Amino acid sequence: MIGLMFISVSELRVVLLGNSWSQRSSVGNLILRAAVFNTEEEADCCQRVRGQLKEKHIVLVNTPDLLLPDISEHKLTEHVETCVRLCDPGPHVFLLVLQPEDFTEEQKERLQSILENFSDQSFDHSLVLISTPREERAGSMEKHVQHPPLKDMISKCRSRLLWRGNLEDLFTHVDVMVKENNGVHVSCEVFEDATSVFSGGHQGEGASVIQDPGKGAGPHHFLPGPLHSTRNLLSFPLCKLSCS
Repeated sequence: MIGLMFISVSELRVVLLGNSWSQRSSVGNLILRAAVFNTEEEADCCQRVRGQLKEKHIVLVNTPDLLLPDISEHKLTEHVETCVRLCDPGPHVFLLVLQPEDFTEEQKERLQSILENFSDQSFDHSLVLISTPREERAGSMEKHVQHPPLKDMISKCRSRLLWRGNLEDLFTHVDVMVKENNGVHVSCEVFEDATSVFSGGHQGEGASVIQDPGKGAGPHHFLPGPLHSTRNLLSFPLCKLSCS
C-alpha cells in the first residue's frame, strides 16, 4: 500500500526539476494519472497542475530545462520567480528527476545554485529520483550512484534517493520527508517581492487547460506501472494546467 497520508498538510506542493523535460513530465503524469504534461514538446515556461490524491490536494509545478548551459541568468531568474509564484506560499518537495549518464558536473552546480536561490532550506525538502532504467547486469545501480555529480547531489539532499523501479514507494518517501519537516514548506524569502506582485488570486497567464481524466497518461511514459496500484486512490474532478 502506497503511503498517501500527508497528515500534516492539506495541500502538497511539489516542484519538478531535472535534466530531461520528457522524463519530468512523465513522472508528473504518472503521479497524477492523467496526461496533463506534454512529454513530446518542451515548454519554455513553468506549468502548474492541480489534482487530488484521495482527500488531499496536490499541486505539481513542472519547470522548463533550467540546466541548459546557454540559458541566461535573466531567463533563469525569471523562471525561478515564476515557479515561486505558482507554488505560493512555497513548495513542500523538490523532486529532482535525473538521468545519471547525462548529469554533468556543470548541471550539478547549476541545480545546486537553483535550489539555493529558492531557499537555504531547499535541500531538506529535496528527493532525487533516478529516471534512467536500471541495467540488468550486477553492479549497475552502484555504478550510477557513484557517478560523481550524482553522488554529490544525493549527499546534498540528505541521501534521499529513489529509483524508478521503486515508484510505488514515492509517496511514502515524500510523506516521510514532509513529516520530518513538520509539514513546513520552503519559504522562498529571496523572491517575496515577486510573489507579492503576482499574488491576489491571479492564476497565471497563458494557457489554462482542463484535462479529461479519463484519457490516462498516454503512450509516451518511460516508467513502468508500479503506480498503477493507486488507480482507485486518485480522483480528478478538475485538473487545470497553468502556464506562465
